[in-house]
Amino acid sequence: MSEEIRNLEPQSVWGHFADLNSVPRPSKKEEKVQAFMIDFAKSLGLEWKQDEIGNILVSKPASAGMEDRKKVVLQAHLDMVCQKNKDTDFDFETQGINMYIDGEWVKARGTTLGADNGIGVASIMAVLASKDIEHPALEALFTTDEEAGMTGAHHLQAGFLSGDILMNLDTEDDDELSIGCAGGIDTDVNWNYEEEATDAATEQAFQVKVEGLFGGHSGMDIVYGRGNANKVLNRMIYDPQEEYGWSISEFEGGGLRNAIPREAEAIVVVSKDKAAAAEEYWKELGAALVKEFATTDPNIRIAVDKVDLPAQKMTATDFQRFSAALQCTHDGIRRMSPDVEDLVETSNNVAHVSLAKGQMNLKALQRSDRESAKFDIADSVGAPWRILGAQVEHSGSYPGWKLDPNSRMLGMMKDLYVELFKEEPNVLACHAGLECGLLGQHYPNLEMISFGPTIKNPHSPDEKVNIASVGKFWGYFLEALKRVPKS
Repeated sequence: MSEEIRNLEPQSVWGHFADLNSVPRPSKKEEKVQAFMIDFAKSLGLEWKQDEIGNILVSKPASAGMEDRKKVVLQAHLDMVCQKNKDTDFDFETQGINMYIDGEWVKARGTTLGADNGIGVASIMAVLASKDIEHPALEALFTTDEEAGMTGAHHLQAGFLSGDILMNLDTEDDDELSIGCAGGIDTDVNWNYEEEATDAATEQAFQVKVEGLFGGHSGMDIVYGRGNANKVLNRMIYDPQEEYGWSISEFEGGGLRNAIPREAEAIVVVSKDKAAAAEEYWKELGAALVKEFATTDPNIRIAVDKVDLPAQKMTATDFQRFSAALQCTHDGIRRMSPDVEDLVETSNNVAHVSLAKGQMNLKALQRSDRESAKFDIADSVGAPWRILGAQVEHSGSYPGWKLDPNSRMLGMMKDLYVELFKEEPNVLACHAGLECGLLGQHYPNLEMISFGPTIKNPHSPDEKVNIASVGKFWGYFLEALKRVPKS
């Protein structure tokens, strides 16, 4: 199938994308793709360097006649979000992505595709490898660990770059020019709880499972109101009046901090004399939840099955405390922007919950384009867990980014879009976290803009990139390089 992908137009971009997707590149495990990129630079005879954190910079002189233009930094991140369907047998650390063409789209079989940000990386590679593309002097910045904390952008040192303009190729709609993004912060909760022995004579266990949710990018897709598997599952097991008196021995849901959880499951221990009533309750509530999420998550499935009784369960007191705290933990949109129509200002994603053998861990990612609101929602997410006596840590804070709307580069990019496509582009900020905010902290005089092809459902196994959109983006990108202002 790789050859079929390579024959798509523009072949230079798709060929490099196929090469890139044959190399494992999970966040925080990018040694293979970093070596791949260094070998690529060496094969072209281009100057390159790598900093201590793993960022790679490849330099290419201006093409003939373009020497008087401002130097441009082309920027994309090397890592990808690694999500797969539960029934897909795949190892992101050793295997390349299995791609295929589905009508107008390129997809992956049961996993994320890596078009975020692989198409951006491949486009930069195509420019670096070309012999006939007109361009100013270039610095190609390939950052590390963007998806799991923007580590590369966080640690970029002053003096590593010398460019005047930065083109970030990480926007996911081909009719958009991104001039702003949300900042973010991670919240990590750890709590030790009490367990007690179960009683086989009087108790039985059920597995309660939520699956088939749509998931998606916790920034770009949070506006759609999709179900969060962790929160939906907690609604299934929440028992505030202790009517059923159950507890749990395990809870496992979600994964990466920037992906909306699609699946979650819990092992619930119920007294035998209340088991039938509990099953009837779950049946009715499950049916109601399926109806509730029918529009946003039409494939939602809720299953309850008898399983072997575990040896231990949470004490009744700690179960009530845990379930109440999770019920109180905000998920989704906190506030829409009062200044920009249809833009989410502040949100939280309850990304991962893991509970077993006396230990609970919760990971969440808060986003906002206002620093004060970002820290406020982080405090709100941590507050119910602090009441339990849990350890709550906030880390990885990064700022948002706002471009001057009167930027000369933005004006050129808008005019060029109208010239090429006979319509106005959407110039907007996004609720995702782009690296531009951090890069702007390190290089405050660097003029930045972000654009890219159309990618749908990033951070989920339903990720796909539109084939025609890549061609549109590529033509726009090359023409923009020709029109970079003079120094």
